[in-house]
Amino acid sequence: RAKEKMEKLSRYDPRLSAAEVIFDCESHTKRAEAILSVDGGDPVVARGEGSEFRESLDQLIDRLSKIVRRRRSQIKDHQGPKLSDVVAPEALIPEE
Repeated sequence: RAKEKMEKLSRYDPRLSAAEVIFDCESHTKRAEAILSVDGGDPVVARGEGSEFRESLDQLIDRLSKIVRRRRSQIKDHQGPKLSDVVAPEALIPEE
């Protein structure tokens, strides 16, 4: 189940290259933690807690998808628009 959920995160950012999921049980609390490796970027880390592993995994996936979508939307396009798109063709021809 964890593998399927992690594979679906790649639709938000195709640069995701690897994921490591850690499950931990402490008394009555189940925890899930994930580390996502992103090509050309910092890793993404998130945690989820719940009374069951399924609940903690769902919480973890919600947090990861939110983080990945936010980071992907913050990437800027550093290449400016072409001059022909900005200036009308008539303005490029010098007047006599």
